[in-house]
Amino acid sequence: MPHTIDPALADEYRRKGYICLPGLLSAREVEVLNAGTERVIGLEGPQVMRERNGLPHVIYGMHLLDERLATLARHPRLVGICEQLLGQPVYVHQSRVNAKQTGGAIVNWHQDFGTYHRVDGVPRPDGIMIAVFLNDVNDFNAPLMAVPGSHVEGVVSEASTETEAEDRDRASKYRYDITTQRMTQLIDRYGLEHITGPAGSVVFMNMQVVHGSTVNITPLKRVILYLNVCTIDNRGTSFQRPEYLAARDFRPLEAAADNCLTALAD
Repeated sequence: MPHTIDPALADEYRRKGYICLPGLLSAREVEVLNAGTERVIGLEGPQVMRERNGLPHVIYGMHLLDERLATLARHPRLVGICEQLLGQPVYVHQSRVNAKQTGGAIVNWHQDFGTYHRVDGVPRPDGIMIAVFLNDVNDFNAPLMAVPGSHVEGVVSEASTETEAEDRDRASKYRYDITTQRMTQLIDRYGLEHITGPAGSVVFMNMQVVHGSTVNITPLKRVILYLNVCTIDNRGTSFQRPEYLAARDFRPLEAAADNCLTALAD
């Protein structure tokens, strides 16, 4: 049975542009996902973006690379909430493993939809960025930061791909970073929050929310799995980027059984 949230949480999502649900996934489910993630992080290929020291930073197309991560995309707790918030079935536009290595690259302020619209030809922001915490995310290990309510601004025009970004030739190649002047205006208007929670927490974020993260200077692990889903009538049209960056499969996600991840445990 697909999972849903109560109306107060749905209202919070519409107001702030995101919600965080601690403990949505169990410790056993996180173990299964960690096993899948460890396998994917060890792969070679163009979908693996690395830090300057060679350690993996972002691995794109994770749901195409491992059965456990593909199953996560069909988890009824994720599918049900997305369908409730968007009012339609959804497909995966992009997925990725984000491993915040100690001393690794920052992620500058951006909107995911900024790239999906400008580069992939996704017409509308009818989608959700799902973030699954595989580790405890606290105030110190580079938590996701967001500007609450910024989704109402639409696509921020004061943004561009930064040729001087630290990871320009890797993970940030297609990211449209928002200017400092515009960020000052947005934060003055809406404020700024950081999103923390224990392993197994799941964030649901409107793809127009402005967000980013700083460097992880701690030895604490911080791995987040991202699934960006769109409604099935909101498809990319340009096909400029490879499938691990922008979907070719627009079939709706069908919710699996509630034990779909634990059934894959070794």
